Amino acid sequence: MADYFTNFSIVINLANETEQAYALDLAHKASRAQQGDSLPDDFPKGLVHLIEDWDFETATDNSGAQPGLWLHSSTGGVDAVCAFIQHLLQKFDSKGCVAVEWSHDCSKPRVDAYGGGAAIITAQAIKTMSTATWLTEQTALTLASEPRL
Repeated sequence: MADYFTNFSIVINLANETEQAYALDLAHKASRAQQGDSLPDDFPKGLVHLIEDWDFETATDNSGAQPGLWLHSSTGGVDAVCAFIQHLLQKFDSKGCVAVEWSHDCSKPRVDAYGGGAAIITAQAIKTMSTATWLTEQTALTLASEPRL
């Protein structure tokens, strides 16, 4: 049996400790809800449907000049982390932009187990790409433009 992984690790900067505390509290509430607790009434409605995908860790990161939030996982949660970051941008930094990359990996060689993706997140949009989609598109373009013998 093979184990599949989706890895990411990112630190996002926040303006102050108040924003950091809000983000940590929100992540804690989501984690508790994933474990079966009820969501509080003030939990953002736009994140409720992502609780099942909330499969990432959240911790403070105060190593830089600004308070930060370290978001990381080896088991997934890409959609939820992107939506969480977008929520924070909508609430605190409407002009901000965050880039996230992730990788897909496997404990055993499998032809469908490797790859990854990336996202550019703003308060208005989340744009994603996957390496599998990119490869398919580029292969089709290459085959269409190459002369056949």
